[in-house]
Amino acid sequence: MIYSVTLNPSIDYVIELPQLDLGAVNRLTHAVKLPGGKGINVSRILQTLGLPTTAWGFLGGFTGTFIQQQLDAIAMPCDFTKIKGDTRINVKLKAESETELNASGPTITNDEIADFKSKLAKLAAGDVVVMSGSLPQGLPATFYRDLIPAIHEHQADFVIDTTGQALLDTLPDHPLVVKPNHHELAALFNDKPYADNYAIIKAGRRLLDQGAQHVLISMAGAGALMIERDHAWLGTVPKQPAVNSVGAGDSMLAGFTGTFAQTHDALESFKVGIACGSATAFSKDLATADKIAAVKQTISITEV
Repeated sequence: MIYSVTLNPSIDYVIELPQLDLGAVNRLTHAVKLPGGKGINVSRILQTLGLPTTAWGFLGGFTGTFIQQQLDAIAMPCDFTKIKGDTRINVKLKAESETELNASGPTITNDEIADFKSKLAKLAAGDVVVMSGSLPQGLPATFYRDLIPAIHEHQADFVIDTTGQALLDTLPDHPLVVKPNHHELAALFNDKPYADNYAIIKAGRRLLDQGAQHVLISMAGAGALMIERDHAWLGTVPKQPAVNSVGAGDSMLAGFTGTFAQTHDALESFKVGIACGSATAFSKDLATADKIAAVKQTISITEV
């Protein structure tokens, strides 16, 4: 089982208009409300791939009810902790460019935290816990790291999708995979922007040295790198217009993690991850199974 953890989910209110005029009345050309949150995205893609998944996290209020109803409608397995506060609403505005307005989220109480942590008792050997996204109010900055001993106690693996010191702090506990983009990687080590793939690979191996089991580096339109101690691979797809940046990284992480949990084949997992991430980038919502399969046929992977 692959459990996703979304501590601060949201309704993503995606709105579109040709041009945004500040200070004036604007008429939307399209609007849709989607269940949002990085972990929820991971579970949705895993379900699309036909892989076992359950979504964990906190949901509350009328907004939380909407998210639960939307996930029930696609029969996605969930076991959320109910909270008193209202789950947040984030606005994704698509006009001349993409703009995101993200709320901070509700305050989580100690009783709600204890309820959530009790779910870790369900873990079994071979399970994977994917922890990603921001923390709501009331949770310490170390919350993800604090879950790791209980995960390892049940002989399960974890995946961490965060940035900065919070990511570095988890590396000694050997995350199954980490996936910073090339800008986040440079920021981790206070480096200048990398001049080429070889500089990125050198920096990525520092994450391996500190404990990561696998390292993926996303580079937007330039593809992605998978870095191992003695090898590195560049994966690319033919250029297409990017329709959607929301959830592409989550989709890549889901594709890699889910495939690796089933096959332990890192190169095949990398290929599926690129297919999932690219297919979502080429879609208005998260990718469908047909779109993922079609994109996978176009992927080129070369050793660098």
